[in-house]
Amino acid sequence: MKRRTFITSAGVGVAASTLAAPAIAQSNPEIKWRCASSFPKSLDTIYGGAERVAKRVAEMTEGKFQIRTFAGGEIVPGLQVLDAVKDGTVECGHTVSYYYVGKDPTFAFDAAMPFGLNARQQNAWMTHGGGMELMREFFKGYNIIQFAAGNTGTQMGGWFRNELKSVEDLKGLKFRIGGYAGTILQRLGVVPQQIAGGDIYPALEKGTIDAAEWVGPYDDEKLGFNKVAKYYYYPGWWEGGPQVSFLVNLPQWEQLPKHYQSVLEAACADATADMVGKYDVVNMHALKRLVGAGTVLKPYPRDILQACYQATFDVYEEEAARNEKFRKVYEPWRKFRDEEYLWFRVAENTFDNFVYSAPTPKKKS
Repeated sequence: MKRRTFITSAGVGVAASTLAAPAIAQSNPEIKWRCASSFPKSLDTIYGGAERVAKRVAEMTEGKFQIRTFAGGEIVPGLQVLDAVKDGTVECGHTVSYYYVGKDPTFAFDAAMPFGLNARQQNAWMTHGGGMELMREFFKGYNIIQFAAGNTGTQMGGWFRNELKSVEDLKGLKFRIGGYAGTILQRLGVVPQQIAGGDIYPALEKGTIDAAEWVGPYDDEKLGFNKVAKYYYYPGWWEGGPQVSFLVNLPQWEQLPKHYQSVLEAACADATADMVGKYDVVNMHALKRLVGAGTVLKPYPRDILQACYQATFDVYEEEAARNEKFRKVYEPWRKFRDEEYLWFRVAENTFDNFVYSAPTPKKKS
């Protein structure tokens, strides 16, 4: 009797295993997506954000969910990623949303607003300050759901052929500058140019433009800007903490199994933390190399910063008055910014100001 019972039980076990396998396979379907990046492969940190998302997604789904990344220009030009995702040309894209302010300035809130938030503050606004909900509602109008998938930290202020001494030096300046800052600088006489990363060097070399900003020392060194422009200014007041976003076609997102959605969301969060950490390491070494090779490092003159600051909030108020979508995000964003600044002044700013200016402690003999 016991032998028969064992055989029967074993048979049930085998049958259960046979039935379970297809059920598991069905819950983990094989999915292959294409991701269009706005960045060239040579910029391993910012382009690498999309590759890290793809790697983590594959690892967490045992290779069932695969995302293949294509550099800017391989499927679509770098500045057309949003349209490619919206129209379903690709399932997803990795880009910076302020590239699309020509469609609507509201896109900039998903990346960086001039004189806005630093990387930590942008993360706080998105994750716990209501920013993600506001931007998700806005992106629905473009058939897209977006995720933070990188951040560069505060960027540099750009490379200039000639020294800047006052606001007057901005007049007629052909400046490659992305996002909403171009609109603001136009008020001070700048002629902004929107050029994808891989095309900046030849434009600067040929004199098509007089100045260019990109990210920071590490990427700027890779692109060779120091070879064609001498002066390197800081800070990039228009990019205090620019978020890089992973855009997903909304119908494609809705077709994903729920656990695949969670995997993708987690992978994007991982890419954000990784990118910030990597830039904070590689930029410090790159800046030393650039200065050692003859780059002239200079802060923006204070009168330029003050003029830009005033022009920035003039533009914001005017846009909010005529653009309901912009106003819907701007008003809570401005409130969050002002309150967050109060908090950061208390501990963060006090700490930073002291330790960055304090002399090196003497070693005990």
